Amino acid sequence: MLRTIGMIGGSLALYQAMEVLGHAKETQFAGPPKLSGAPAGASVLVLGAGLAGMLAAFELRKAGYKVQILEYNNRPGGRNWSLYGGDTYTELGGETQKVGFAPGNYLNPGPWRIPYHHRTLLHYCKAFGVALEPFIQLNHQALVHNSKAFGGKPMPYRDLSADFEGNVAELLGKAIDNRGLDSQFSAEDQDKLKEALRTWGLLDKDMRYVKGNRSSRRRGFERPSGGGVDGSPIPSDPLPFKDVLDSGVWAVISQHMSIDHQTTMFQPVGGMGMIGKAFGKQVEGLVTFNAKVTKISQAGGAVTATYTDTATGAVKEAKADYCVCTIPLGILSQIELDASGGMLAAIAAVPYSNSVKVGLEMKTRFWEEENAIYGGISFTDRPISMISYPSGGMHSDGPGVILGAYTFGAASYKFAGMSPDERVRTVLEMGSVFHPGRYKEQFTAGASVAWSRVPYTLGCCAQWNEETREEHYQTLVAVDDRIVLAGEHASYIGCWMEGALLSSLDAVTRLHKRALEA
Repeated sequence: MLRTIGMIGGSLALYQAMEVLGHAKETQFAGPPKLSGAPAGASVLVLGAGLAGMLAAFELRKAGYKVQILEYNNRPGGRNWSLYGGDTYTELGGETQKVGFAPGNYLNPGPWRIPYHHRTLLHYCKAFGVALEPFIQLNHQALVHNSKAFGGKPMPYRDLSADFEGNVAELLGKAIDNRGLDSQFSAEDQDKLKEALRTWGLLDKDMRYVKGNRSSRRRGFERPSGGGVDGSPIPSDPLPFKDVLDSGVWAVISQHMSIDHQTTMFQPVGGMGMIGKAFGKQVEGLVTFNAKVTKISQAGGAVTATYTDTATGAVKEAKADYCVCTIPLGILSQIELDASGGMLAAIAAVPYSNSVKVGLEMKTRFWEEENAIYGGISFTDRPISMISYPSGGMHSDGPGVILGAYTFGAASYKFAGMSPDERVRTVLEMGSVFHPGRYKEQFTAGASVAWSRVPYTLGCCAQWNEETREEHYQTLVAVDDRIVLAGEHASYIGCWMEGALLSSLDAVTRLHKRALEA
């Protein structure tokens, strides 16, 4: 039933139906927590100045707690981060990159887009003055490349999606005529479904998906409409359905239908790191940077964190009544932690995925000038996975930064094993399939981040499965004596900033209750 609804009504109708049936939900944000009346003199130590840690500190200070934050990096934001021209970044292993992008250009190594229903993040972006602009997720003019289809030639998503949907509509129409749906639909409902398929699939009066003005209005004309003597358009030929299937476009269509990737999506003006900077301003004076935590104790009715000042090598301690720990689990599992056996087992049970992003600055925005591609993502079966065109600064002269690779799985570890220069060379070679003769020639500067080599994370984000959630999740998020964990790993919205923020709000609410009860 859901497949039929999605096919007839599109992704919005499908999601609404799934929500009614309890299969999909938006995030659980009901507004900022109403915390007040902190016990006199009570203090909280926050470990990590990522978004979860800074939001925890912000809300706890409002409630009356004395708050201190320890942060490994020399900046706020954690995985919320942008690399700009002039920045330097050293990954695990010692490779250092100096970013050569032009002023205003950037690479977002971590988060890069915000779904419209991530209300917690959107709320605090507005509250903290972060300017947002649309992020173009779906662009019908972007390209889909599969080495096994169309002789390896990239094809416009618009053409492939139109031909896929048109052919599927025709096949379903035939199933109705062959009485294949008699057991599920009445004759009247079958007539309604056929009319829906004719409209959705742009079929002709005989329920066929064929060359003509109807199909070309979606897939584009061979000769576009114009003015004057030769103004009439010429219809285009649909692609062979076998080749359309071989292209794997159905996987791309499915990705855009996901609730996390539906219109409208946002990005901060000037880079995702603007969010981390804005959060950082709210907790100015509370953060001790360059603080590498090496031990966490709960002895003596307090929480004591031992840390090394990475700038001087000095070993110091920070102490408070309670602790909100947002350190990623892959790092936390290597720190001496005074916690229950169940908590320690939960921390050790959750692995982290890896991903690699590579940014390529080009002299001009040739993809706009020559291909009319304004934002959006082109997909490939090559290890780079996709390229994303910048959603900001569109229709300007350039230069602009393309996200030249966003790799996962085995490919991400292969790229992580390369030097930064080798990653850029490989990505330029693989990405040239989309824009031959322009990609390498227009390239000016590159930067890359392999998350398995990021010292303060050692991975991209937590990867729960059903078994580990059932066994460990509730233990992980419980208040363990005087410590509570927060971050995307302590949520059901893993790998998203929204999950980190919702986890933080839940953690501080329960910690505040614990403090009042004490």
